Amino acid sequence: MKDALLIVNPASGGEKAKAYETKMQQKLSDHFDKVTVKHTKEAGDAKAFAREATDDGYHSVFAMGGDGTVNEAINGISGQSYRPRFGFLPLGTVNDLARALDIPLDPDQAIDNLDLDHPKAIDVGQVNDAYFMNIVAIGNIPESINNVDDKAKTALGPLAYFLSGLKQVVTNTSYTFQLTRDGKEEQLKSSLILVGLTNSIGGFDQLTANAKVDDGYLHLVYIKDKTFFDTLAALPSLFSAETEGSDQLGYERVKEVHIALEDASLKSNVDGDEGDDLPLSIKVLPSHIEVYTSRKSETTDTE
Repeated sequence: MKDALLIVNPASGGEKAKAYETKMQQKLSDHFDKVTVKHTKEAGDAKAFAREATDDGYHSVFAMGGDGTVNEAINGISGQSYRPRFGFLPLGTVNDLARALDIPLDPDQAIDNLDLDHPKAIDVGQVNDAYFMNIVAIGNIPESINNVDDKAKTALGPLAYFLSGLKQVVTNTSYTFQLTRDGKEEQLKSSLILVGLTNSIGGFDQLTANAKVDDGYLHLVYIKDKTFFDTLAALPSLFSAETEGSDQLGYERVKEVHIALEDASLKSNVDGDEGDDLPLSIKVLPSHIEVYTSRKSETTDTE
């Protein structure tokens, strides 16, 4: 029997949230023998629900919500030897994974075009003991983003992150990082390091424009800045298609990276939310989970 769990964040989706839930449940009921629905009430619920479904041998787990809900559900699945297939309905402000997979951002269209017959194997990133689908960001700008009010994120979307980061540019601080990627060690002076997994980061699709959800690589981007003016010079390249090969930016494709600081404390930002303090050990887990995409997306039949 094919069982599916539908995890719903009732705070996402606005006034139509209940209608989307009903429509999604009907869609899944046409494909699965049994559909169980669970609603989140607090942070961590989506991860716990997904982990329980994994332990119970569910065939598939679906999440309805924003990037935070999706990230939690994937964290509940990714650390296990048996991993259910995963699907989601994007109801957030940015919806990075949906953008990377070409899933419609309109919930009705996303449900109508949900392809339950051809899941796609995609990469997952691991940072210390947690997992991510889009980005690990390190520096004074990401640290300031950790303090962005949830209401501002909802109202302004990617602009909230950009404005918060812009404030930090004026008081730029560069750090001397101990960087080890694929076994190669060096010191790097920078105010911003990004480790991306997909081509959509915070709603911007040019930071790691050539990243694919299944290319088996992490995409390391860092500003080569030692002064405030270096930072200003790097910003146009950071938000354009000039990331690779830029004089102001470094770019590498890596499998693993370790990032540390000797004499400072710095917190990371993982998929838009506060992450661990440095040091961080980050690696890619190629083709780690199977995800249901849209009929408009390129798919791989694994039945």
